[in-house]
Amino acid sequence: MSRALTDEQRDLVDAIGRFCLHESGTKEQLDELTDHGKEQHNQALYEKMAQLGWLGIYIPEGYGGAGLGMVDLCLFLEETAYGRAPITGFGTTIIAAATYGKYGTEEQKRTILEGVPQGRVEAVSMSEPGAGSDVGALSCRAEPTKGGYVVNGQKTWCSNAHIADHILLTARTSREGSKHEGLTQFLVPTGTEGLEISGIDTMGGRDVNDLYFTDCFLPDSAVVGTPGQGWSQLMAGLNLERMILAALMMGTARRAFDDTLDYVRQREQFGRPVGSFQALKHRIADMATEIECARLLLDDVAATIDAEPDRVFAREASMAKLKCTELAKHVTLEGMQMMGGYGYATEYGMESLLRSTVVSTVYGGTSEIQRDIIGKTYGL
Repeated sequence: MSRALTDEQRDLVDAIGRFCLHESGTKEQLDELTDHGKEQHNQALYEKMAQLGWLGIYIPEGYGGAGLGMVDLCLFLEETAYGRAPITGFGTTIIAAATYGKYGTEEQKRTILEGVPQGRVEAVSMSEPGAGSDVGALSCRAEPTKGGYVVNGQKTWCSNAHIADHILLTARTSREGSKHEGLTQFLVPTGTEGLEISGIDTMGGRDVNDLYFTDCFLPDSAVVGTPGQGWSQLMAGLNLERMILAALMMGTARRAFDDTLDYVRQREQFGRPVGSFQALKHRIADMATEIECARLLLDDVAATIDAEPDRVFAREASMAKLKCTELAKHVTLEGMQMMGGYGYATEYGMESLLRSTVVSTVYGGTSEIQRDIIGKTYGL
């Protein structure tokens, strides 16, 4: 179905499509860019996009960006995911940049925001071994000391820390009040003494990391926003994080659908294409309908956020994240089933798409957490 895009947005979508087809459109290219699936981010490709001006799409013009909105950001994310461009560093970079842009000092804004359009990668660290969905339970401690803070503790599941220039850290600076009080955010250069970054092997390759802080000193100038207000600062960024994940999975779902459709049109059994059999034809029809529904939801929520950028749309953003991530997982599983043995073969890529979608229902707030949030907005 057609989308209500401006001419500039259509040009952007077309340009991204051509770029991805040229740069990451074949199995051989993807293998070279990702070291056969081991790495999820290719910095050289990322910097090519920076030269085209795309990475600054959501960065204010005063810091070298294009100053565009959520709709444009989602289009970029969706199309790069559809084109399988290995630039996973972009999502965490934008999440971090938005926090610095809203709460950071001018020096922090210059450091982070001006680096994004140039191809710098940023990371965000919240989760701990004992604090995942319940972020308020985190215990990594930043003790106030003369001239700053000393950080001790472990963080985990930190995406892109190994390729980032800085980490936006959330740590506990006080135990007074509720568990959501006394949290503070910090700008931590990845080369800071006392910080160790250790990769976690996953079925999706190298993407996430453990962080170990041992007497890591951070100056007062590293504090982002107001000390003790880290929780409210985190909550203010939820729209963005959920929409980023929704848009990425929207593009992945579309890609898995198109790859499946191409296969069932060409693969013949019993003298005709397997897609002509009702069992598969109806599944294709259901998938196509669900993709269109999800895309309409994503587009509408993005436009709503652009219309009222200072509001937190907890229900709508959670709905978009829930729907698009669950859909992407469903479509890739269906694609693997319809492709039979070839769905498991690395030659066809469906297994790679499946691996990337399964985790999408976990990170950024699990599907169960999204359902709980949506339910709470109805007074439940």
